Amino acid sequence: MERRKFLASSLLGAIGFNFASCNRKSSEADAASGQPEHFQVPQYKLNKLTAGQRHSDPSDKIVLALIGAGGWGSNLALETAGLESNAEFKYICDVDDTRGGRAVAELGRIQGYMPQRVRDMRKVFDDPDVDAVIIATPTHWHALAALWAMQAGKDVYVEKCITHNVREGQILAQAAMKYERIFQCGLQNRSAGYNIKAAEYIKSGGLGKILNASVTGLLDGPIPFNERPDEGTPDHINWDMWLGPAPKVPYSVSRNKSWLSYWDFSAGFSFEDTIHQFDLMRFVLGDPGFPRSITCSGGRNALEDNRQVPDNQSVLYDFGNFTVNLLSGDFTPYMYKAPPEIRFGDNFPDWMNNGDKIVIYGTQAMMLLGRMGGGWQVTGRDGEILAQMPGRFPLRDNLQNYLDCIRSREIPNSDIIQGHLSSSMLHYANISLKQGCKQLEIDAENESVINNPGANELARGKYRRGFELPAV
Repeated sequence: MERRKFLASSLLGAIGFNFASCNRKSSEADAASGQPEHFQVPQYKLNKLTAGQRHSDPSDKIVLALIGAGGWGSNLALETAGLESNAEFKYICDVDDTRGGRAVAELGRIQGYMPQRVRDMRKVFDDPDVDAVIIATPTHWHALAALWAMQAGKDVYVEKCITHNVREGQILAQAAMKYERIFQCGLQNRSAGYNIKAAEYIKSGGLGKILNASVTGLLDGPIPFNERPDEGTPDHINWDMWLGPAPKVPYSVSRNKSWLSYWDFSAGFSFEDTIHQFDLMRFVLGDPGFPRSITCSGGRNALEDNRQVPDNQSVLYDFGNFTVNLLSGDFTPYMYKAPPEIRFGDNFPDWMNNGDKIVIYGTQAMMLLGRMGGGWQVTGRDGEILAQMPGRFPLRDNLQNYLDCIRSREIPNSDIIQGHLSSSMLHYANISLKQGCKQLEIDAENESVINNPGANELARGKYRRGFELPAV
């Protein structure tokens, strides 16, 4: 595989796309076009997604590293290593020494040697033996970690939410094209056979003309948030590196362990989960691009506590010839995700109380669709079942597709462009909420807001000095 030597000095010398740059009178892009960058077509749209030439035989070993060794990251590494003997982990990387121990021990048993435990991801990127990485850090680190990895010649798998703001997705797509890297998103539903069949059924006209889709992402709750006070940083964690691009704030257990409750680190507690079914909705409907407008209402309605992110969000997406209604929150103890016997069996969810479903309404019939193995059923008048297909949990399929594409250099099932689009539509919903529940009119070609300059500023994000996104 072609390698690019990663320069550790890029941390301090990179050209940043930060919040302050939005306020400059001109930039290189502005000078060339005479208009602000966010009113130009994103650079990635001017190129084609490709991943270079095939570099190995299907039997060749793939050397991997895990970046972010929490519970889910460790699970991803163990699932990947269990797929085939020629996929091995050389590194487990986390800034917190208390994380990753289980992964190191279990991987040692699976592959016959223990991976190295490191704190600094730049050591991983500097190693020419590493072919690819799995990034499962908190969301605010996804873009910078993925960019560093791609610039070092590594293929990347990035967990959801793929990005922390709209601009990051545009840059990641541009980087994947520039450096010809495989970029698989942790949106596993695109690798599920039953979802592919659902998309084919809809495309065949089985539902008639699609006029509306309803996406539900309701989690158990409400759960009170008791924010812990600031304290001294424990010796076992490099807090400055944990914060990375985020603003410099003191250590607290709440920020460290409940980062989904803070805007600086996440896209919101419920949205970080709801993105799975939102992306699946887009997939089965043929991956529509940006809508004409996005309007979000809600807030912190169930409990009055110190959590920054909302517990109730209702979003309307106007795509012109159809609409999408999204309901997301964590205030519903009577709603639940499909249990394992559904995800790994031939039964279907109790749709009434299923908290992670999609309903697609056509002029002839409607489809009830469950993510992560929930299957789908098409019903007509009087509840008649017209068609159905059970599902299977697609995590292993998505990880295997990643390994296959590393070898074949084919575009993966859950590519960065679709991951960027699905993430960005949720980012704009959050921006609508932050702007006072205002309707945002979208220029789909430029991926910008037409009627609200402040929304475009928020869509670009901001970065701490020394952790800016490097130029592509």
